[in-house]
Amino acid sequence: MNWGALDLGILGPAFVAGVLVLLTHVPLGIQVLGRGIVFIDLAIAQIAGLGVIAADAAGLPAGGWAVQAAAVSAALLGAALLTWTERRAPDHQEALIGVVFILAACGGLLLLAGHPQGGEHLKDLLVGQILWVQPSQLWALAGMTAVLLAAMRLGGARRAGRFGFYAVFALAVTVSVQCVGVYLVFASLIIPALGTRGLDGRRRLAWALGLGVAGYALGLGLSAVLDLPSGAVIVWTLAGCAALAAAMPAQGR
Repeated sequence: MNWGALDLGILGPAFVAGVLVLLTHVPLGIQVLGRGIVFIDLAIAQIAGLGVIAADAAGLPAGGWAVQAAAVSAALLGAALLTWTERRAPDHQEALIGVVFILAACGGLLLLAGHPQGGEHLKDLLVGQILWVQPSQLWALAGMTAVLLAAMRLGGARRAGRFGFYAVFALAVTVSVQCVGVYLVFASLIIPALGTRGLDGRRRLAWALGLGVAGYALGLGLSAVLDLPSGAVIVWTLAGCAALAAAMPAQGR
């Protein structure tokens, strides 16, 4: 074990990124479980990632505003498509979300097929590079988080109907997937909500946020000390914290 690896200069920004992701993904995750469309975040995240890959393939500067615009545009188009499929075939929405996910994933593979660093780009998209999050990414994530929390607080997504929900979801995922990767986006959305399914209302939200923060803190610390990939370790610590939370008497009947 390397205790000297617990460097707040590296772990601090990564932890802040995780908390910012949780602030929007936890309440959205509770709604996702209630709607029974668990894999929507994977689909939207993959579509946003496809926009990033397409922008990179077009030669746009990495991390620039043009790349962000491509990711947001792709995610909103995905939101519009899923709104249409929910209206036309609500009984098959989960299956259609799965199809959209696999199409976006394969589209990314095709775009990266001739790229000399395609495998590394794909790994970054899926697992993320949370330890190396840049200040510009944190500011973008913080700004988007503030806007989305205000929209959710005011009920903007509900007033806008189906597309409002999917659009809020798309915007939340667009920035977070570039900071933490597809796997952590899914874990942040579903695991805290699943671990607090025995609770209701604000109590559930508070518990879910608490276990999410604990999962990120523990995962970042363990990954540094054990020299393991941070994203993968955080997914496991989130699951462990959720399992403990679900088993606690406070969630009983």
